[in-house]
Amino acid sequence: MTDYDERIQHAIPAEFHMISGSHDMQTSADVFNTSQFELPNPAGKAGGACTSALLQVLYKDNHAAMPMSWVECLRKMRSELNRMGYDQIPQLTSSRLIDVNKPMSIVPPGSTTGHRRAILIGINYIGQKGQLSGCHNDVMNIKKYLINVHNFKESEMLILMDDNKHHAPTRRNIEDAFQRITQYSQAGDVVFVHYSGHGSRIPDLDGDESDGYDETLVPVDFKSAGQIVDDEILKLLVQPMKAGVTCTVLMDCCHSGTVLDLPYRFSADDSQMRLDPRMNLEKYLGKFDVQTVLCLALLACCLADLMS
Repeated sequence: MTDYDERIQHAIPAEFHMISGSHDMQTSADVFNTSQFELPNPAGKAGGACTSALLQVLYKDNHAAMPMSWVECLRKMRSELNRMGYDQIPQLTSSRLIDVNKPMSIVPPGSTTGHRRAILIGINYIGQKGQLSGCHNDVMNIKKYLINVHNFKESEMLILMDDNKHHAPTRRNIEDAFQRITQYSQAGDVVFVHYSGHGSRIPDLDGDESDGYDETLVPVDFKSAGQIVDDEILKLLVQPMKAGVTCTVLMDCCHSGTVLDLPYRFSADDSQMRLDPRMNLEKYLGKFDVQTVLCLALLACCLADLMS
């Protein structure tokens, strides 16, 4: 483990793995004024595709003799998406530099004592321009999978849907859910977070995004409450999660590639996981620490040249 990896582990104590179905540059309206933002209409055919593809792959693997690796999972997802007529390239981002050829797991092997909690968010934007149709089904299908395959309890799941039967997926409720699950979860626990709905991006104002944009989740009340920016998700969900917690996140929305701002990335067309070159290291380490890491790296290179 490098000095940089150790510093990342200090900045993000928990182990996060996020599977997403689209890159950040996927087209949608990029509008600074959230009151003027409009949902894509028509919404596009990719809604729910990532969730469906992942579930198809996971159910098939559940009956396989050998466990599936992260590489196999993403490549099988891509094949499934292509079969369904989508051109999305699934990708994995992580808080750790993992070996993607090792078995994929939502619940780590040997995990028997900790709690298993989930936040499942499905937004169809009923009655709004850009209304979706499959996000509630996505949530119900993920819920069924977690209960039947991984022994999650319904009592430990928080479901947010705009169906007048569950808690509404408002900005406040989503942010509260993120905060609560970090407070409850302890070392040895397993967390699963699923979001199916619209995603977008807005111009970055604090200069921490290399592409000049913040990725966002679009809550049902976005017109009045605004969007949930990736920086907020990092502060509310990712960084506060305690060491020893394993958290898998499935983001089924546009512009979802770096919405958790995790430092390591692997795509279905890659050969290994690597540090995401688009990540601004100051976001995790602070300006001073980044300069220190870069200086140490330069010094190591100089010493290597002198000794060669």
